[in-house]
Amino acid sequence: MNRTLKKVLIGVGGLVGLVVVGGGVFAGFHASRYNASLDKVYSVAIPKIERATDPAVLERGRHLSSSIAPCTFSDCHGADLSGGKTIPIGPIGTFTGPNISAAGLGAAYSDGELFRLVRHGLKRDGRSLRFMPSHEINWLPDTDITAIVSYLRTLPPVQKASGPMEIGLLGKILDRFDAIPIDIARRIEHDHIELGPPPTPTASYGKFLGKLCTGCHGSNLSGGPIPGAPPDMAVPLNLTPDATGLKEYSYEDFERTFTTGIRKNGKKLDPMMAAAAYANWDETEKKALWAYLRSLPARAFGGR
Repeated sequence: MNRTLKKVLIGVGGLVGLVVVGGGVFAGFHASRYNASLDKVYSVAIPKIERATDPAVLERGRHLSSSIAPCTFSDCHGADLSGGKTIPIGPIGTFTGPNISAAGLGAAYSDGELFRLVRHGLKRDGRSLRFMPSHEINWLPDTDITAIVSYLRTLPPVQKASGPMEIGLLGKILDRFDAIPIDIARRIEHDHIELGPPPTPTASYGKFLGKLCTGCHGSNLSGGPIPGAPPDMAVPLNLTPDATGLKEYSYEDFERTFTTGIRKNGKKLDPMMAAAAYANWDETEKKALWAYLRSLPARAFGGR
């Protein structure tokens, strides 16, 4: 009996060893692919743009920078561009939007390089950005990106060190499986970027605005736990017209939630939801996104 038990234990031990080794090889392989992708230098020309000084253009840039492309949101680069708040996401990594004011990274980039950064998700050395959702906003027309760059250049320099940006092994693996977008440039078709139509309160415009929701709510916008996220992390809600989503919502309910951060049932949205930025959307943008969400097929919660 003891001899048999010994054999069983040896067999189990060997199996566990194989699983551990196999898991290590799997993790190492995908981490290596992630690292190689981050090292890739993309050949994308730096455009020549003319910085605007027209008050109307600067106001457009201010609006976009605090709403659709919320550079000045606290989770991004902060109201003064000196850096956002640090967001720890367990073993996935620790994320902080850097100081991009004129005393930070903003000083290192030309206007054309900033334009390319927004449109193509590329740093000035031609390598991919990490975590900044250029792939969700690069559909903005040239005039809008120029307006953003022009407005950001009007903000004063702020002397402040950038916070940590550290990608964990799990984050690298999840990126490679498209569960969480960290390596941004590889998600962009650099030779064919589809630009959005002029702003109208329609689903066709809302489709592009909806790209901003996919990073958390999933490509189907039906929500569910983010794979690999720590258990205390907020679970994105279902945005489709399903009973587990927005079926019972009217536009007024949606607009109130969007503007106040309080759901129809009276519960507050989790701080992870960028309610402060969404509150700055104008009526055309909110109605367009609502029209798009209502046009989606109803999907049960959790389909992401």
